[in-house]
Order: sequence, then structure tokens, then C-alpha cells
Amino acid sequence: MGDDAVETRIIRVGAEGDGVGALADGTSVYVPLSLPGELVRLGALTRRGGGRTSDSVSILEESPDRDPAPPCAHFGDCGGCALQHWRLPAYEDWKIGLLRAALTRAGYDDAEIAPLVSSPPRSRRRMDLALRRVPNAVEVGLHRRQSSTIVDLTECHVLHPDLFALVAPLRDLLARSSLVRREGSIIVNLLDSGPDILLRTDIADPSPADRRAMIAFAIGLGIPRISWVGGTETPEPICMPRPPVTTMSGVTVNPPPGTFLQATRDGEAAILAAVVAGLPEKRTARSRVAELYAGCGTITFALAAQARVTAWEGDAAAIAALRTAANHAGLAGRVEAFHRDLVRQPLSAKDLSGYAAAVLDPPHAGAALLMEPIAAAKVPVVIYVSCNPAALSRDAAVLRGAGYRLTKVTPIDQFVWSPRLESVSVFVR
Repeated sequence: MGDDAVETRIIRVGAEGDGVGALADGTSVYVPLSLPGELVRLGALTRRGGGRTSDSVSILEESPDRDPAPPCAHFGDCGGCALQHWRLPAYEDWKIGLLRAALTRAGYDDAEIAPLVSSPPRSRRRMDLALRRVPNAVEVGLHRRQSSTIVDLTECHVLHPDLFALVAPLRDLLARSSLVRREGSIIVNLLDSGPDILLRTDIADPSPADRRAMIAFAIGLGIPRISWVGGTETPEPICMPRPPVTTMSGVTVNPPPGTFLQATRDGEAAILAAVVAGLPEKRTARSRVAELYAGCGTITFALAAQARVTAWEGDAAAIAALRTAANHAGLAGRVEAFHRDLVRQPLSAKDLSGYAAAVLDPPHAGAALLMEPIAAAKVPVVIYVSCNPAALSRDAAVLRGAGYRLTKVTPIDQFVWSPRLESVSVFVR
């Protein structure tokens, strides 16, 4: 063993998907691609937060839960997947453990957690990739682990095949155009009508030739819409051969470019089922539900079949799409939609009084500014759709302090092989 090398036994896998061990002085060490119980040898250590890590790792003793043949050739280099090397049963137990630990920290140490609902590989319907111009080409892919460089994707076992099939044609389009000067990004949502593309690049404006190339690309590949945005400007639709639409609980929605959608159809269905099942049993056609962070209506229209809905959302384009879809579906009397930044202008207890339930699907940071008003309004049922166990723990602790019981928890793994975990928790006062 070299002078700089150290050995450590991996104790657990942390919230970011790295193995966690300890140095002789007790300092935590974070070891990518390692598993609990493994003995690892580390080269030169570098600082990572309050702990250490190393770019040089040798596995001396492997875990029996290690999969010797991760499916993707990019695994270990690409930063998209962190856990393809972990066999499924142990991986799923770990994900449920993340949720259980979060709820225990919030004071719900006796939570009954339903079986994990998992989305299969190759089912992700949103593609968010980085772009970088290199000599005679443009790289299209994901960043390498802990790096700003890009893995130029040649395969992906997460993305829906209809999305991944666009990577090579997009690479060719961007390489022979002037759309990317140095770098950019591309978001593609797989709608019912086809892939909806939003291109963000570092140019002032697409040239006429580039606009023609994008139009030909869309028509040739059956793309319903291509939009472009530079900097922080509003996306400009470059071409729209047909309406970019998707169906949400039977309602047709025309979502804005690059909008948030649930990552997989299976995951969306599981979330909707858990939310509807969590609504108060004793409700009438006039019962009202408050929906916070409504997006363009993924949960709204499922709720509208059960009760009257008041929906708030901070993204102006998303809430406009929701409102238009509700009106076209004849739901104007059952769905009210308001544009409101819930961080800068959180709702008050008065705003939330009189509702039979509150349903919230906040971003990764959670909904810290809304929990006290919800509790103060004494909303009988709170249904919290979480994408971050740590934020859920913090926000659920407020409900615990206000006397809410946790009655149902459904873990949902839409992001297979990643450390991310979603869940639907039902709190009853």
C-alpha cells in the first residue's frame, strides 16, 4: 500500500448514492460506486464538504449485492446513474430506508410504508442533456461524475427509446449548424403527440439557415414543436408542425416548452392513485381541495374528478396552460387556477381555511414557508408529494408538531438507479 493510500470499510450508502466509510480519526469518507460492507483502498484524498473523497478507488472485498455487469457501458463515467452496480433487492431496501429515516427524524417513527412502486428501465419521458461544441462536432450527453465535461451518449438504459433515438440526429443537426457556439442544453418532453424540444444555447439569435434546418428536422422526424431560448428569455417557438399536447386524467393539455412533467407514466399513475386514495372519505361534490405547486395540471385534473380544486402555481406559462385546458374541458366551475410565486408570496392560514384537503407537490427544496399556514388553517388532510426525503422530513416535522397523524406513505421510484426517491404521504389532523 502506497504512502498516501488508506483502507476503509463502507458502512452505508449515503443520500447522494456514494458509499460512506470513516477514516481513523472519524472523518467521513465518500466513495463513489461502493457498497455497504465492502473494503476499499483509496488513493490521495481530497476535501468534500466536511469529509474526504478520492478519485482512486480499489475494491478489495466486494459485497454479495454487487452486480458484476451493470447494463450501461457509460456507467461509472456518466453522472446520470449512481447505482447500477447494486442488485435490485438491496437497492430497493435502501431507498425505502431513506424514506423511513426521513419520517423518523420528523417524529413519525412508526410509519407504515407501502411497497415501493418502481418504474422500469427505458421509461423516462423527459430528456435534459448538456451540449458542448468541440472541434468538428457537438457533444450531446450528461456530465461526468463530479465534472463539467460531458459524456457523449451512445446508449442509455433510462430514457424512453423514442427520446434516445433523437440523440444522434440532434448531434448531427447541432454539429452542422451555428446554434451552439460553445455550450448549451436541450430538454425534450415526450408528449402524447411526440417529442417536444426546447433548445437553450449561447447565441444571440438563430440564423435564417438554422431556422430552416430546425424546421426540416421537425418535419422529417415528426416533432410537434421545436422552441429555442437564449439566456433567460422567454422560449420562442421555431416551428410547430402540429399541436404539442398530452393528456392528463382525460384532459388535453398544451404544455409550455420545457415544462415539468412527472418523469414516467408509471410514476405519474402511482402518484395520482396515492393522492386520490388519500382524499377525505367523507366529501361531497362541493368539497374543496387546495393544490399548491400545480404545474400545468398533472394532479389537478385527477383531483377535479373528486372535488372542486383551487390551484396555485408560480410558473405563469404552466398555470396558463392549466387554465386553458380546464376551460376547454368544461371544468371552469370545478377548477380555479391562480398564478402565484409560493416562495415570495406564500399563502396564509386565511387563504387555506375551509378546504377539505391540501395537496402539495413542491420542488426539491420543499415547502418550508407553507407548512405553518397549512397547520394553522387546520386543514383536515394534507397530502404531500415529495421528491426529496430531507425536505419531507423538515416539513413533516411541522405537521407532527401541530398534531397531524401520518396514515399512508407510498414510496415511488421514478428515477431508477439514482439516489432520488419520490413519495406520497397522507397526514390527517
